[in-house]
Amino acid sequence: MTATDRSIELINAAAQAAADKLAHDIIAYDVSDVLSITDAFLLASAPSDRQVKSIVDEIEERLNKDLGAKPVRREGDREARWVLLDYVDIVVHVQHSEERVFYALERLWKDCPEIDLPEEAKATRGKAAEHAEATAGEQDGELL
Repeated sequence: MTATDRSIELINAAAQAAADKLAHDIIAYDVSDVLSITDAFLLASAPSDRQVKSIVDEIEERLNKDLGAKPVRREGDREARWVLLDYVDIVVHVQHSEERVFYALERLWKDCPEIDLPEEAKATRGKAAEHAEATAGEQDGELL
């Protein structure tokens, strides 16, 4: 069993929306062979709670406007450290960078096939590490 065309369409739109809001390390997995509750997971992160919320809002707005999809559940809004959007066919996880490192969802799903994403989303890989290095330099009084 593989992710449906609708799931891939939703994943790609969500990934593009996340990339447009400068999310870091966007990746998607086809989990349809190991989970019966959904076809795919999208993971993205951001360095601040405010940006996490902005990314989530953009994904939700874009999927609703462009594809007529509304999440059946939205969790984690209050703290905006890890927000989950459940669209049944796909589940979107947008995490604060610290939660992303701590929970390391990629390790759980690494055996599942990766879903090819739009170029802008692929270009976000490694951005969290770049941001961490730049922020560390600024905190030390240097600008990298």
